[in-house]
Amino acid sequence: MGSSQPLRSYEPVSSDIDLAGYWRDGYAVVRGFFSVSEILELSTALDELYAEGVAHGRCFRHGNLFYNVAREGDGEPFTRMVQWPSYHQPVLNRVRLDTRFAELLEPLIGRDLKQIINQVHWKAPGSLGDFAWHQDSRFRRPPSAYRNLGTAYVQTGLAIDPHTPDSGCMRFIPRSHLRGDLGMDSSKLVLGAAMKDEALATVGLSPDDKVDLLLEPGDLALWSPYLVHGSGTNRSDHKRRLYINGYVRAADCDRGEWAFRGGSPVPFGPKPELAHYEELHERPEPHYPVD
Repeated sequence: MGSSQPLRSYEPVSSDIDLAGYWRDGYAVVRGFFSVSEILELSTALDELYAEGVAHGRCFRHGNLFYNVAREGDGEPFTRMVQWPSYHQPVLNRVRLDTRFAELLEPLIGRDLKQIINQVHWKAPGSLGDFAWHQDSRFRRPPSAYRNLGTAYVQTGLAIDPHTPDSGCMRFIPRSHLRGDLGMDSSKLVLGAAMKDEALATVGLSPDDKVDLLLEPGDLALWSPYLVHGSGTNRSDHKRRLYINGYVRAADCDRGEWAFRGGSPVPFGPKPELAHYEELHERPEPHYPVD
């Protein structure tokens, strides 16, 4: 079986050895990236965001802003994920533009950065919140809009609650990113699907190599878009939340919102920029998507 020990704790990613570790293994962890008080403020904002999703009762979209709301059987609705909440949530917006991100990422992808991902994931105890084994690269579409993906893009995840095997923490296959796009099956949904060892075997990887991403509130994980990863069901007695922000070298991406120019924060423009929602310009109005 895979290891349940924490991933190595890096010093801030500014030294050569830390950079080498990220490029070698496909991930890094920065402990205590945000303080306890900052996480408490963010936690309150996420509770408000979660309640907004539940109030809709089903999936809801307004431009890039998207609430993924589900039910289990005849139970009450629950919010699984919200994409681009920063358009209307000031605390989340302030966090994504915090210059600590710019300083951390500069040695990896430079000072001029766009943002492709801005989303929050919830795993309520007992709810179906699994993520099947996958590579984030499969979601970077169309490929022509993303150049030098392996060296231009970094995904970050800020832990709001303890991430343990019991709470459904993420699992990584170290160094799997070195093989680039593995062509993992994209015909099925990733969210709500269980991790299966066969998916790894199909692309020549072993489940024995998996490691658990153990995080405390305030810890930040960084990983490559080609790193194979997934997560399991929350069997703890508390929710497990992760605030994900994906940054890309601006010169290598034709999509996304600007985040930093020369290392300085860039506020949203008057209109949202195209990220993943292909009908952004044709159907930007608030609506409930057809299931």
